[in-house]
Amino acid sequence: MNARRNETSTSETFAVPDIELTGLMRVLPAAARPYASLARLDRPIGWWLLFWPCIYGLGLAGGLPQRWDLALWMLLGAIAMRGAGCVYNDIVDRDLDAQVERTRNRPVASGAVRVKQAWIWLVSLSLFGLISLLQFRWTAELVALASLAPVAAYPFMKRITWWPQAWLGLVFSWGALVGWMAVADAALPMLLIYAGSIFWVIGYDTIYALQDREDDALIGIRSSARALGGSVKPGVAVFYALALLLWSAAIWQVRPQMLALAALLPAALHFVWQVVSLRVDDGHDALAKFRSNRFAGLLVALAMATVGASA
Repeated sequence: MNARRNETSTSETFAVPDIELTGLMRVLPAAARPYASLARLDRPIGWWLLFWPCIYGLGLAGGLPQRWDLALWMLLGAIAMRGAGCVYNDIVDRDLDAQVERTRNRPVASGAVRVKQAWIWLVSLSLFGLISLLQFRWTAELVALASLAPVAAYPFMKRITWWPQAWLGLVFSWGALVGWMAVADAALPMLLIYAGSIFWVIGYDTIYALQDREDDALIGIRSSARALGGSVKPGVAVFYALALLLWSAAIWQVRPQMLALAALLPAALHFVWQVVSLRVDDGHDALAKFRSNRFAGLLVALAMATVGASA
C-alpha cells in the first residue's frame, strides 16, 4: 500500500536491498518475476506489518490460541491484500515512481508490466483475499470491506497532505478492528488497539520515508519525514510513546493489573533502541530500523495474546 514500502528492483533481476525470499525469484519463470515483484511477494516485511495488528485485535479479544485458524486466514489475507494494494499503488504512482531513483524500475513505472495487465493481477489478488475474508463472521467481514475506501484514497494522500503516513496508519491498522470483530463484539479496547497501531505505523513509516527525502523534495512528494525536518527522532519517539500508551490503555480495559502492562515492556525497549540508534541521514540504517518493526510487531502481538488468554 505504501508508495515507499518496497525497495527498487532492477528490470533484469528484480533484486532489492531488503529482499528476503531470494529463492522465490530464482525459481519463478522469467515471465512471472515482474508480477511477483509488483505484488512484493519477494519482500515479506509489508505483509507482516499488515498482519500484526490483526493479531493484536484477535489476541486481546481472547481468540488465541483457540482460533489459530483465523490467524492463519488473516496471514493469507494480509499477503494477498498487501499485494493487491501494492499493485494499485504502483498503477496510480507510475509517473511519480519514474522520477524517483529508488522506484523508477518498478514493473509498471518501467513498462515491464502494462497497466491493463496490472489491473488483471490486482483483481486476481483481491479475489484470493476475498476467500480469506469469507472465513470470518459477518460483522468482521463488514468491517474489512469498509477499509476499501481509505485504501483506494491512500496513494493520493502524498499529493495533498504532509502526513500521508497518518493515512497509511488508518489503512495498515485496520486489521486490529477485523481481528477483534472476528471473535468479539465492538468494545473500547478494540478502538484503543486501533488508535495505538496508527501511531506505530506513523512512527515506522516516518523512518522509512527518510530514504527518499531528497528525491521527494525535488518532485514535490510530501511526507512526515520532510515535515519533521530535523526533529525526526523526537517525532518518532512521540509516535511510539503514544502507541504504547494507547495499547496499555487497551490492555488495562481487559485486565487492570500492572503485571499485564508489563507484557509490553519488551516492545517498549525495542522502540527505545530504534529511536536512540537511528541515523537519520543513513538510508541503509533507516531501512534496517524500519524492517525491525516486524520483530516489534511480534513482541506486541505476544503481549496482546498473552493478556487476552489470561483475562
